[in-house]
Amino acid sequence: MRKTLATLALQGGGSHGAFTWGVLDRLLEDGRVEIEAISGASAGAMNAVALAYGDLLGGRDGARQALKDFWDAVAASAPPNFIPTDWNRANGLRVRPTPAFSAFLSMVRFFAPYQLNPFDLNPLRDILAAQFDFGRLRSECRIDLFIATTRVNTGSLRLFRTRELTLEVLLASACLPALHNTVIIDGEGYWDGGLTANPPLYPLLHECDARDVIAVLLHPCRWPENPTTASDISQRLTEISFGAAFFSELQGIALAQREAQRSLLAWGHLERRLRKLNLHVIDSPELMGTLATVSKLNAQAPFLAALHDAGREQADVWLKRNGAVLGARSTYDLSRLLT
Repeated sequence: MRKTLATLALQGGGSHGAFTWGVLDRLLEDGRVEIEAISGASAGAMNAVALAYGDLLGGRDGARQALKDFWDAVAASAPPNFIPTDWNRANGLRVRPTPAFSAFLSMVRFFAPYQLNPFDLNPLRDILAAQFDFGRLRSECRIDLFIATTRVNTGSLRLFRTRELTLEVLLASACLPALHNTVIIDGEGYWDGGLTANPPLYPLLHECDARDVIAVLLHPCRWPENPTTASDISQRLTEISFGAAFFSELQGIALAQREAQRSLLAWGHLERRLRKLNLHVIDSPELMGTLATVSKLNAQAPFLAALHDAGREQADVWLKRNGAVLGARSTYDLSRLLT
């Protein structure tokens, strides 16, 4: 089987990251993609580290097992009867919050996490500490990692690379400021990386050799209808805010690639990279467009399992349609972002 060296860009989106788990599970099972590097924010960062650490322990099979172990642990930590579990793909995927969850959301609107959670309790901290040996990850990992965080004081992106990864870095990448206390690293405060890069693309162009970049997206690129209710408008604003940085970066790449292709000769490293870039996107806008924003907090096992299965199915469809052209051409048309 012909293998294609590629990098992965994994979008964040809370528990919707289980969809990415399914996509990665299928790509690893297929074996055609040889992973050089992964960039990620929030849940994308969790998937990136789980895959890379599992690969370190046991190759592709180890990566698949590490991803499963991580999401199983997330499901096991979910509070019972907090978020409804009557979710299925046939009923429109709408989540009806329980009274307890509705009360929690009301408090989040009026109280800071320092008041609601003064001891900074975070089940994710225990999961990450139990699953990953960060010292070994920093010293032995063969996959380059780029983990996005947001500097609170400047609102700018900071990328942490493989040799810098710690438990606090991963917690920072997934730190939603309305729910979690600010993560302090070397005296500086950090929030969710999805606020400034979801996921970051430029390190995959500047610091890697692979011509193919595969982005796994969790936020719909396009919604079929304009929102008209208060809840739908709020949800759309949230989706736009967490996807804006990614699409701005894509537009910049599209413009730079167009100019690079117009040149008769490519003199610079980046210009040569842009001319050879093959971009691919795996997503499911039909599925994600039906999921309420609040469902990103749903860590119940049936919900995560269904998202995993949907991700596997989508990746399988994508591989059947595009597997033969991996390494040869893009399957995502960047030029449409310039119209």
